[in-house]
Amino acid sequence: MTKRILFQFDCDPQASSFDAVVAVDSGVDHLVPYAGVQPTSIEPLVHGAMFTRGGDDLKNTAIFLGGSDVAAAEKLLQCVTDAFFGPVRVSVMMDANGCNTTAAAAVVAAARHVDLPGARAVVLGGTGPVGQRVARLLAGDGASVTLTSRSLSRAQEACDQVAGQAEGEIADRLSAAELDSPAKVRSVLSETNIVIACGAAGIQLAEKSDLVAAKDLAVAIDLNAVPPAGLGGIAVMDKAKPIGDGSDAVGYGAIGVGGLKMKTHRAAIQSLFKSNDQVLNADEIYALAKTVEKS
Repeated sequence: MTKRILFQFDCDPQASSFDAVVAVDSGVDHLVPYAGVQPTSIEPLVHGAMFTRGGDDLKNTAIFLGGSDVAAAEKLLQCVTDAFFGPVRVSVMMDANGCNTTAAAAVVAAARHVDLPGARAVVLGGTGPVGQRVARLLAGDGASVTLTSRSLSRAQEACDQVAGQAEGEIADRLSAAELDSPAKVRSVLSETNIVIACGAAGIQLAEKSDLVAAKDLAVAIDLNAVPPAGLGGIAVMDKAKPIGDGSDAVGYGAIGVGGLKMKTHRAAIQSLFKSNDQVLNADEIYALAKTVEKS
């Protein structure tokens, strides 16, 4: 039986131990990690993975792109796919810094409580890689999304980037907002059904009173695992826990959505070996997360 080999390409000086453990737990027979991988050095590594097997055996080799720098991993993904020759290729997954699996799990968790088509959502601190992906996935499934930052120009730039990477009517469902005062936070949240906080670790973006005052709010998700909480009143372990104080909304902490994130990560790795032509990025991993949720 042909062994399943996963090449782990990281742009960091050391390959991620987290991603290595998930790969092994996903049933990979051999994990081959490379650290410090750059666009100028990745092509021969890809060719080595491609040209050592042929036919149906190609599906038993795959590539995982990780590391802490999402932008760098996106460049590596482009270099990997550029190195393929028609059907001579292997499947590849990009999840640097957990950006795709985290965003997918958060949006699937939100959809447990709100039908996304027509919903109103706010992505707090949405200019980073996870925030942009959350906004893209929400808008792609029909929600109207307000992406926020302390700077309106940065929020608008992030919206433009999301719209430029997506297809269809996503751009029409995205808007930018500047939240540089408590009054603006409360105003933006006042008519939302979903709020997902994606800001930097250790920064509170909204107080519990802001969430309670949002009378249409159904679910609040905080993806920050470092105190203080990104959303006041939501603990890192919370999973669909009522916010309380008269609010009908429920809250999720980072670990509260972590179970689905981990299941999605493992399912994505396993799916790489079903064929040799898969490219798993945000949209593909989100589709897998939906399948995992139903299983």
